[in-house]
Amino acid sequence: MKHLPIRARLTLLFGGLFLAGGALLLTVTYLLVKQSIHQRSTQIDEVSPQLKSVIKGLPPETLDLVQQLAQRQERVEHDTLNTLLTQGSIALGLLTVIGVGFGWLMAERALRPVGRITEAARRVAGGHLRERIALAGPKDEIKELADTFDSMLQRLDQAFDSQRRFAANASHELRTPITINRTLIEVALGRPDPPPEVVQLGETLLAVNARHERLIDGLLTLVASEQELTVHDRVDLADVARHVVAGRGDVEADLGPAPVTGDPVLLERVVQNLVDNAVTHNVPDGRVWLSTGRSGGVVRLVVENTGPVVPQYEIPGLFEPFRRLRSRTGSARGTGLGLSIVRSVAVAHGGAADAEPRDGGGLRVTVTLPTQN
Repeated sequence: MKHLPIRARLTLLFGGLFLAGGALLLTVTYLLVKQSIHQRSTQIDEVSPQLKSVIKGLPPETLDLVQQLAQRQERVEHDTLNTLLTQGSIALGLLTVIGVGFGWLMAERALRPVGRITEAARRVAGGHLRERIALAGPKDEIKELADTFDSMLQRLDQAFDSQRRFAANASHELRTPITINRTLIEVALGRPDPPPEVVQLGETLLAVNARHERLIDGLLTLVASEQELTVHDRVDLADVARHVVAGRGDVEADLGPAPVTGDPVLLERVVQNLVDNAVTHNVPDGRVWLSTGRSGGVVRLVVENTGPVVPQYEIPGLFEPFRRLRSRTGSARGTGLGLSIVRSVAVAHGGAADAEPRDGGGLRVTVTLPTQN
């Protein structure tokens, strides 16, 4: 019983109550009719002494007829009670079946607001925090639940908007001083005959500055991917991947048609991040494979490499911002935002991003997106 859906449980509850009420009504009716018949028989027995004196003077044929009528009356009374019990039970069974059907329909109608809340929660889980239930109707428990859910969504939406605005504003504000620093360093290195110490220091500062610029670009992309998509263009991931790996000899590509709908800039960033991640965190003379294809109503983008062995328990942390495996080759050069951006963009497009260790070492990252209809 407890494993049944709530609609089935409500239906069984309605049907059980209807059956119990009908059975109680039938029992009371049967007892009342039986009592009424018994009272009439008692009244006849009370006047039987007077009838006996009259009947004694009747002819034998008449006495037999009176006895037959009395027996027929008893059979009629007995058949009446049996018919009432039998036909009443059949009618109760039919009405119970009809009541269960109506209970199923009424349970669906009663649970319809809960279904709306569930659908809204599912859309919110997909990233649509501006979704609201806005349930109309009487102010009952379901309405109060829906209003509370809407209030919670509003607070979450405001909190996430504030967080996104802060990250975007901070990234924009940091770009200016970093650009100025890069310009000053390049000017200093451009002077005639700079000392070797200045050249070494300048190159180190330029590398650090470039890493900060990549970090800020990653933050801006991450903020953009966590917002609701405003661009819904038809894009073939195979074309995007072909553009990313054009002229690169360190990636082996097997590109099948992979039509999707979304933001081409963000989708290109997904492919670029995956390829850069696979190349950066690879072993010397390692290999990188990139493939796209469509199957079962979804599009898959798969990137794998021959890098060092990655423990299974470390994989969930790779998709978190600023999380890196220190044991991986090239981890010090990354920003820790590559895979988190990949997953965020995939979720914004209604898909998912997952990773698994590759046999023999390395990592296989799979991005799944809904195909274009």
